[in-house]
Amino acid sequence: MTTIGLTGGIASGKSAVAEHLKSLGAVVIDADRLGHRVYEPGSPGFEKVVNAFGHDVVAPDGTINRRVLGGKVFGDPAQMERLTDISWPEIERMAGEEIAGYRDRDPEMVVVLEAAVLIEAEWTGLVDEVWVVTTTIGRAVERLRKRNGMSEEAARARIDSQISTRERLEHADVRIRNTDTPEQLESRVLYHWRRLQGRRAKRRAAAAGQAAP
Repeated sequence: MTTIGLTGGIASGKSAVAEHLKSLGAVVIDADRLGHRVYEPGSPGFEKVVNAFGHDVVAPDGTINRRVLGGKVFGDPAQMERLTDISWPEIERMAGEEIAGYRDRDPEMVVVLEAAVLIEAEWTGLVDEVWVVTTTIGRAVERLRKRNGMSEEAARARIDSQISTRERLEHADVRIRNTDTPEQLESRVLYHWRRLQGRRAKRRAAAAGQAAP
């Protein structure tokens, strides 16, 4: 099995790349989806969050009130770190369990872990290759303004709050540039998918050669 860690800055096009990879046969694990599970009532993450941030973060229906929790951490780096110290290890644990499950089910599949914070959270140990989606700051700002209704100032602030593209590329095995048309992005993903299949074939051949008497 091959596991790809797919990452990139906000509005870089990670989700579009993930969808293309899924259409080519990969299975996608969305770290954001796992992040929501961290806060499920009765989970270890839920208890840790309540103990760390107080019972006022619990809504009347027993779930975590994300607005209240957000008000406690956004704009406060120390509190945000306190939250990520809880959530990131839980997400890593769940992602590892899902990857192991897929490995048991089909050792030949390709699994993609789509995670914006793959580098920051130090989840690269879960994957065989790191694929980084990049775009220009101008394109990212434009997408955020259209998609989220942000002002240019707010969009740039969101981008600046993340690690830089250069920092991500220091960990990259594959870079996918997303600065042109959707069709060109799809073509680039297909190109890298085919190259991945070539690498996988070589590894299988090498393993078969080592196993031969």
